[in-house]
Amino acid sequence: MKTDTSERGLERLICKALTGHPCDPPKESTVGDPTAGYGGVGWSGGNPHDYDREYCVDLVQLAAFLRATQPEVADSLALDEDSPTRRKFLARLQGEISKRSTIDVLRHGIKHGAHDLDLFYGTPSAENPKAKALFEQNRFTVTRQLRYSRDETQLALDMGLFINGLSVFTFELKNSLTKQTVSDAVWQYKKDRNPREKLFELGRCVAHFAVDESEVRFCTHLKGKASWFLPFNRGWNDGAGNPPNPDGLK
Repeated sequence: MKTDTSERGLERLICKALTGHPCDPPKESTVGDPTAGYGGVGWSGGNPHDYDREYCVDLVQLAAFLRATQPEVADSLALDEDSPTRRKFLARLQGEISKRSTIDVLRHGIKHGAHDLDLFYGTPSAENPKAKALFEQNRFTVTRQLRYSRDETQLALDMGLFINGLSVFTFELKNSLTKQTVSDAVWQYKKDRNPREKLFELGRCVAHFAVDESEVRFCTHLKGKASWFLPFNRGWNDGAGNPPNPDGLK
């Protein structure tokens, strides 16, 4: 069966590889508990309606992680309702990410009031069942059509990847059916993605990926037209690019 290389098809293909299903964006907010990760501690589909543009977090995934791992702290933060308590915590989290980066916050957690919060549990040793149980509560999610802007509310990224509700990667996808390539995705990041948006500040995401059906490029620091993208390909015959694939994408 021929691979669907339309932009929507690329989204669905990437999602299916990560989560086991195409992660088609729901029309409404999440109802009930988020789905479990693919194959155990793997990726699951996120919901763009759960993304808080002001604080750049997936509130449902963040709350689910904290409730599963630190329930008393989660209760004190009132994560299920828009309140001064929740806003104060989210502002603290955002400030720590801006100061230290998402990766540092995931590694070392944050202190908020009387609480020391863990925001990620690392790979456990085989002989530590408690650490294994905590690691399995991490939530890796893929969200399609992510409306990220506080001001331009219709602007959307093709995909965003999150760990425990914190953004780590963004994607812009292009395809030859619309006569666009990875270079157009790079230009979109440079021209149309305002680096003043919180999601695009240095340290918020690990990297931003420009993708078509043949090549991938990435940038770690969006600076408008000065953004510098590097190749993220496997190489082919001692050269650039990716090896051909008779069944679909390179």
